[in-house]
Amino acid sequence: MGYYDDHYGEYRQKRKGNRRGAFFSGLVGAILGALLVTFSIPALSRWDVLPYNVTPKQGEEQTGEPGHYPTVQKNVSVNVTSQVTKAIDKASDAVVGVVNIQEASFWSEGGEAGTGSGVIYKKADGKAFVVTNNHVVEGASQLEVSLKDGTRVPAKLLGTDALTDLAVLEINAQKVGNVAEFGNSDVVTLGEPVIAIGNPLGLQFAGSVTEGIISGKNRTIEVDLDQDGLPDWNAEVLQTDAAINPGNSGGALVNIEGQVIGINSMKIAQEEVEGIGFAIPINFARPIIADLEQYGQVRRPYMGVELRSLSDISSYHLQETLHLPPDITEGVAIIQVRPGSPADRAGLRQFDVIVALDDQKVSDVLDLRKYLYTKKAIGDNMKVTFYRNGKKETVTMKLTKESL
Repeated sequence: MGYYDDHYGEYRQKRKGNRRGAFFSGLVGAILGALLVTFSIPALSRWDVLPYNVTPKQGEEQTGEPGHYPTVQKNVSVNVTSQVTKAIDKASDAVVGVVNIQEASFWSEGGEAGTGSGVIYKKADGKAFVVTNNHVVEGASQLEVSLKDGTRVPAKLLGTDALTDLAVLEINAQKVGNVAEFGNSDVVTLGEPVIAIGNPLGLQFAGSVTEGIISGKNRTIEVDLDQDGLPDWNAEVLQTDAAINPGNSGGALVNIEGQVIGINSMKIAQEEVEGIGFAIPINFARPIIADLEQYGQVRRPYMGVELRSLSDISSYHLQETLHLPPDITEGVAIIQVRPGSPADRAGLRQFDVIVALDDQKVSDVLDLRKYLYTKKAIGDNMKVTFYRNGKKETVTMKLTKESL
């Protein structure tokens, strides 16, 4: 036991000696390092090796007192021309006001019924073409377009489409400068910055700009065209938190490159809702705009039937009138077949119930319209699966365009 104690004591003495040596070695190293930094930094600064300047100003004495550090001077340059302002400059000249003028009747005064926005997207042969919303021009007896400089020119209505809420106007291109560049709405991403340009609350705020982001893609909004409480179409829209107010309708939703990716159309106008606006994606709008410009209407494939969703029909008529099997609860009933139409030529009749198109299930009228208008074209053949008097049948019809 005594040997262990003596041996341990000797070990402790050696450790104390080693600690003293290490302390003095570290102290000497720290002093040498401080001296090296003190004398080398000014030289390195003079040789432009350091990213900052530590040379004392003329007349200023550099001291070695503890806590005194050289002033670091940096040159910072800021580019005030941002991508946002560039995008606005590129697109704003093409955004115009659209003035709806209505004639007076015996019971009402005439004049300007309202003002919306529009986007000049094309110039050709001395004419310029403007896309706007259908509801902006609805009921107008006369239309005018207010250009960026305030000049008002008469506009000719080429065509409208209530289903997509789009319309195309034609104006003289003499005073028209830039036209809008269409972007690709299919590649937008959530959180991507966007800019809404238009005329909120009228021409006194013409060319107003609001900034936001893409809040949602592929949103679906029900559209009731005839105000009967039943949706006639599901509009697929882009959602943004950029402020869109009355008068912005028909204006441009622009990406950071200054390209139009949407036509502003709708806003949830409720006191408890803020920052939810909608725009028609430009990729969806392109073929509509082309048809309205060239034909004055959208050339959609046509069946020639009046329809009603089974969900809107009472259980009594499902059994007693349509004679459906109990397990058939989704589909579309034919209320009327127009003579000479594709449906008439294919042999479809009143009270037939369509359940599939080209073997794609059809749940309601919206389903049928979406498939017909987005998957088929004029001249296509389409397989129709339906029930008649409780029996499942199929026919093939050749789609045509609707004759006015």
